[in-house]
Amino acid sequence: MYVDALSFLEDEREAWAPFEALAALPDEALERAMPEDGPAHGWSGRDLAAHLVAWQGLALQVARELALGDASGTMDRVDAEWEAGGGDAMNAALQAEWRALPLDEVRRRLATVPGELRGYLTVVPETRWVKNSKRLAFFLESTLDHYAEHEAELRAILGAAGR
Repeated sequence: MYVDALSFLEDEREAWAPFEALAALPDEALERAMPEDGPAHGWSGRDLAAHLVAWQGLALQVARELALGDASGTMDRVDAEWEAGGGDAMNAALQAEWRALPLDEVRRRLATVPGELRGYLTVVPETRWVKNSKRLAFFLESTLDHYAEHEAELRAILGAAGR
């Protein structure tokens, strides 16, 4: 577990760095769906970016709320929805939203949301997230742990693009 924000932020930045390569893929490679029976489970680079950055975006909303006070309605809502068995539905809705975006917007969010999240977390008092086990777990699940779960997809997508 983390005892200070700086350690978390350094580890998060390092773990996210390989995923930044998605933004540099040509449109065709970013849109190419991978085989269903492969490590990327039919996802495209856009799908992987959407999945990860959408969850970072939810974490960013939580961080914004925690920067202002000791409560996060967003976190409460997301946790309740997830606990009610809505994880697959939540992910499907996020995926659909991102598939409707122009690729320029996908790239913009891929380039900006992670940094915005890190920036907000630097101003959230540590007692509101790092030293709160439930909230720290939320941020870990939305970032570091989440990235680790999707490394195989990233390798497959980048490998198919010759990267």
